[in-house]
Amino acid sequence: MPGILPLCLGTFALGIDAYIMAGLLPGIAAGFQVPASVVGQTVTIFTACYAITAPLFGALTAGKPVRWVLGAALVLFTLANVLSAIATSFTVLLISRAAAGVDAGLFSPTAFSAAASMVSPARRGRALGLVVGGLALGTAVGVPSGLVLAERSGWRSALWLIVVLGGFALAGVVLGMPEIAATPPPSFRQRIAVLVDARVAMTIAVSFATSAASIGLYTFVAPLLHTAAGVTNALPYLWMWSLGGLAGVYFCGVLIDATGSPEWIMSLVLLLMLAVFASLAGALPHRASAFALFGIWGIAAWSSQAPQQHRLLSLHPDKGSIVVALQSSAHYLGSAAGTALGGLALASGFSLTQLPLLSTGLIALALSAQLGVATWARSDAVRARRSIVPIKRDLS
Repeated sequence: MPGILPLCLGTFALGIDAYIMAGLLPGIAAGFQVPASVVGQTVTIFTACYAITAPLFGALTAGKPVRWVLGAALVLFTLANVLSAIATSFTVLLISRAAAGVDAGLFSPTAFSAAASMVSPARRGRALGLVVGGLALGTAVGVPSGLVLAERSGWRSALWLIVVLGGFALAGVVLGMPEIAATPPPSFRQRIAVLVDARVAMTIAVSFATSAASIGLYTFVAPLLHTAAGVTNALPYLWMWSLGGLAGVYFCGVLIDATGSPEWIMSLVLLLMLAVFASLAGALPHRASAFALFGIWGIAAWSSQAPQQHRLLSLHPDKGSIVVALQSSAHYLGSAAGTALGGLALASGFSLTQLPLLSTGLIALALSAQLGVATWARSDAVRARRSIVPIKRDLS
């Protein structure tokens, strides 16, 4: 699947851009002489712009030439990071991060839809897994590498790294990616039909709750480890989480293609996540157990994307950019909601070691809903098989 590689490079750059800013906050705060809490708005505005614009662009770009949509998104994404790297004031930096989030909202859903359309349905799981793998690799390898570069050459150098990667991804899309036939844009009625489809709504709700539980807890990992186990350096645990994610996105794609049942694969992923969160608080003081659980958590967290995308694309294959954009938006909105819920819980008197229990409850709700989705999908498949009428041959 060589045509998918430029998409993987694009999501690799996007993964770094989405997660590296949190590590650059102290340097940016010192450079612009603003509080770190204020600099944190750069992360919030990137995420918010991504979540809001992804469904909008999914609808607006439907029917447009895919390769040129991707190319335009990467041009704008790269320019936004150039502006971030040369920003002379915090206001300019904030505007550039908003622009980068908007451009990411244009690129990411289109990339997933394009990857699925470049392969046969039997290989769709692996194709989606590879593109998700770009995000995972950006988090596992790109972010730590960028932070090391920032320590040696300043925070702006990390953003220049993203600019270079964005340029390479752009070249790959323009020169190395096949032209994908544009599908006719759906009518207004068809777009509304997607939004009111109960199967889509249930899948999106599961994605929202999963991200809220997983990323919401991930945000508080460093103080949680310090409180529960006296850990002062959370980086090895985060590496374990990211490396587990790399394994998860690959093997999850293979399993989807082998079984043809993304709904039941997602149920298994949520069951795995439920077991991790339910046992995490008690395991944190024991380093070996904690490392193992972080690896399993990473496997489950990163494996939760491809099954949902596969499910949505199967429901509405002719509206791929719209349904994948809804999935991306649910992921980021869920992440923001989970972080806010965790902060609210702490402000209300919850201890840090009780946060995994909060995530356990959210995942239990997601798993209950997902089992309903899986049962629904199986019933649909049975009805579809029964509706096939055998053709009788005339042997006379």
